Amino acid sequence: MPDFGTNLPIICLESEAFKALVKEVHELIKKEEHIEFNTWIDGKEAMKLLRITSKTTFQKYRDSGKIEYRRIDKHILYRRRSIMDFIENSSKT
Repeated sequence: MPDFGTNLPIICLESEAFKALVKEVHELIKKEEHIEFNTWIDGKEAMKLLRITSKTTFQKYRDSGKIEYRRIDKHILYRRRSIMDFIENSSKT
């Protein structure tokens, strides 16, 4: 457990600055929640997350099962979590 002795820094803010900070934090949290709710994304957004431009490479990831997808009629959607997992696992190697 950390020692919170007498060396704690104190930050003073004017009330308007504090309100602005709280509002900014609130907006960031809302944005993060939106990302979590947006489970399925299109190919363009998936490629953007993967930071790739090659459709061939993207196709290889999909065909090899490295990223999860679903076909709905003529549309293909990708599970955001599987792409994030792929990125995390790729950076560890």
